[in-house]
Amino acid sequence: MEPLYFYFFLFLFFYFYPVPTVSYAVYEASATPTANNPTDFIRTSCYSTLYPDVCYSSLSRYSNAIQRDPALLARAAIGVTLSKARSLAVYVSSISREADYGGDPRASAALHDCFSNMGDAVDEIRGSLKQMRQTVGPGSESFRFQMGNVQTWMSAALTDEETCTDGLEDVAEGRMKTEVLKRAVKVKKFTSNALALVNSYVEKGTM
Repeated sequence: MEPLYFYFFLFLFFYFYPVPTVSYAVYEASATPTANNPTDFIRTSCYSTLYPDVCYSSLSRYSNAIQRDPALLARAAIGVTLSKARSLAVYVSSISREADYGGDPRASAALHDCFSNMGDAVDEIRGSLKQMRQTVGPGSESFRFQMGNVQTWMSAALTDEETCTDGLEDVAEGRMKTEVLKRAVKVKKFTSNALALVNSYVEKGTM
C-alpha cells in the first residue's frame, strides 16, 4: 500500500501547487518586449539619432498612430519639430521688439536676424511635412525625388537654426541671450533627430 500513498501524495502536490510555476511563466512572457511592440520600434529607431532620449520622449506618445511604420515615424518627428520651431520663432519675435528699446543695437540686430532665420526654418520644415504627406511608396524614382526634397529642406532648416545661434555669439551675456540659446538648442536637437529619421527611412526605402 505504500506506493499507492506515495503516488496519491504526488497527485495532491502537483494538483494544488502548480500556480507559482505558471505565474512565473506568465510574468516572464509579459516582461519580454515583443517584436511588434510599436513603443519598442520607436525606441530602437531613435538609436539612429544624435539625441535618442529626446527622440523617444517626444515621439513615444504617438506610438499607437505610428505603429511600426518608418514613414509615419519620420512624419511625426517633422511635425513635432515644426511645432517647436514655430514656438521659438514667436518667442524671438516677441523679445526682438523688446530689444529694440533696450539700448543694445547689436542684440536687436542679432535677434531680428534670428527671427528671419527661424522664419525660413519654419517654412522649410512645413514644406518637408507637406511633402511627406504626399510621398509615394519606396522604391520608385518619384520616392527618391520627393524624399530628396525633404532631406534638403530639413538640412536647410538645421542650417538656419545654427545661423540664428551663431549670430548671438557676439551679443553681451544676459538673460535674453541665455534664454534664446537654450530654446534654440532644443529646436536644433528636434530638427537633427527628424532629419536622422528621414535619412533612415530613405535608406531603407532605396535598398
